[in-house]
This record gives sequence, C-alpha cells and structure tokens, in this order.
Amino acid sequence: MSQTSAKDVKNLRDITGAGMMDCKKALDETGGDMQKAIDYLRKKGAALAAKRADREANEGMVSIKISDDRKSGVILELNCETDFVARGDDFTGFVNALGELALAQRVTSPDSLLLLTLGDVYGGETVDSAMKTMTGKLGEKINLKRLAFFDAPNGFVEGYIHSGAKLGAIIHIDSDKPEVVKDLAKDLAMQVAASSPIVVDRSCVPADYIAQESEIYRQQALEQGKKEEFVDKIVVGRLEKYYQDVVLSEQTFIKDDKAKVSGVLDDCRKKNQAKVDVIGFVRYQLGA
Repeated sequence: MSQTSAKDVKNLRDITGAGMMDCKKALDETGGDMQKAIDYLRKKGAALAAKRADREANEGMVSIKISDDRKSGVILELNCETDFVARGDDFTGFVNALGELALAQRVTSPDSLLLLTLGDVYGGETVDSAMKTMTGKLGEKINLKRLAFFDAPNGFVEGYIHSGAKLGAIIHIDSDKPEVVKDLAKDLAMQVAASSPIVVDRSCVPADYIAQESEIYRQQALEQGKKEEFVDKIVVGRLEKYYQDVVLSEQTFIKDDKAKVSGVLDDCRKKNQAKVDVIGFVRYQLGA
C-alpha cells in the first residue's frame, strides 16, 4: 500500500469536503488512487445517508428560480438538520444547482428531479445520488421535501423570498402588459408570503373547508348560548371573516390597510388599460 501524503489528503478534502481523517482512510483503503478514494467516500456518504434516514430534517431553505423571459419558474424546499448547515456555501450552492436544473428541465415533482443528472461540479451524479454524497459531506440528512413548477405562456411568473430563505412564494400573473404590472406582481408575491392565502378567489375554497369551518362556528355559537334562530346568521358572518383571511383577492393589501387586493387589481387594470389576473400561487414556509 502506498504512503498517503498530506498533500493528497488535502486535495481529496478540497474535492469532497469530507473530514481529514475520512480522506486519509479513503486514500489508505484505495492505495492512494484519487478517483477510487472519491468513489469510496461517495459510497460512505450513501451509507451515512441510510444511517441518518430516521433523523429529523426541519431546517434548510426555500429557493425560487425564474427564467429570463419570466415565462416559467420553480419553487422548492430542501431540508437539512441544522440552521448552521443550511447557511453554509455547500448547502446553498446545492440548492441553487437543484433549482437551476429543475427550471431548465421543467420539472414538476421532487421524484422527477431525483432522476435527473447534475453537472460536472457534482460529478455527473443523479440528484438522488448527489444528495447521498452531500449527506456524507455535510454529516446531515438532506431531503427534497417539495417542488412546484409554473408555466406562464400568456403571462409571467414572479417570486419573493423572505430574508433568511425560510419563506417564499411564487405567483403566476396573466397580463397583456407585463411590463406595467411587474411591480404589482412582486407586491402580490410578497402578499402571498406574508398573509398565507390558500386560494385566489372565493369560488376556489374547497367545499369541505367551508363545511368544516361552518360546523366549528355553529358549535362555538351554540356553546356561547346563542339562540338557534340566530346561529345561521352568525355562521355566515364568521365565514365572511374566514374568506377575508384565506382568499387572496379579499385580503387587506399589505401596502395599504384601507384597500383590498381585489381593489388594487381593479385600479391597476383601469390605470393601465391592461389585463391583470392572478392565475395561481404557491407558498412554502420551511418545515410547515
């Protein structure tokens, strides 16, 4: 077995990010062959990934990538175990690489992304394999929790990431004058992130949500001693408040507490003689 030099150990550490002792052992086990040592550490990473599969991965970051023409965009959440790792260059670089790949290949699900191949920076591995390698490198479980892709042939996509990258929102706007509504689109993405709507308009609220909320309000009213003949009106009133909380168009606009989002959209349409409609959005909050 050849003598392992400190220089070789350092080179292997620079390439893989693995610990010094792990690099020395890899070189010792592979007779100093750098490529075999890299493969050895990757296999060790896979073993470590399996070992850490039952660990909780609730930290990480939310990332958004949007095409240059703003006709498509992707939002994803990648998790790790600690905030310390989530803020490191290795993890953030990996998240960015996944986002760029997902956008370029128009990926619509985490499972689809796992099958794709990353570039030379990650050794030409599949995303699934690279995640195992990253687990070995960082010593933490790495998990691609969720991903959503937006296609906007007749409009554009806008996004907002809150400071710290633990909260983000992406929104699809249909407009014939995207250049004049881009600032409003940014505000609406921020609105989604800050105010947590679940649908664009009232008609989109799932019937089972309404039934569940109605039953809760009914029971609350009865327990408060309200007379049966008044309960239905109370339920309707509280449902109105519910809509104002969860329907984007009925929320109070974050930049003007005297305006509703629907009113802001109407004003933009009239002022610019433009079509402006919110088609859909996705909001990710880390761990939620």
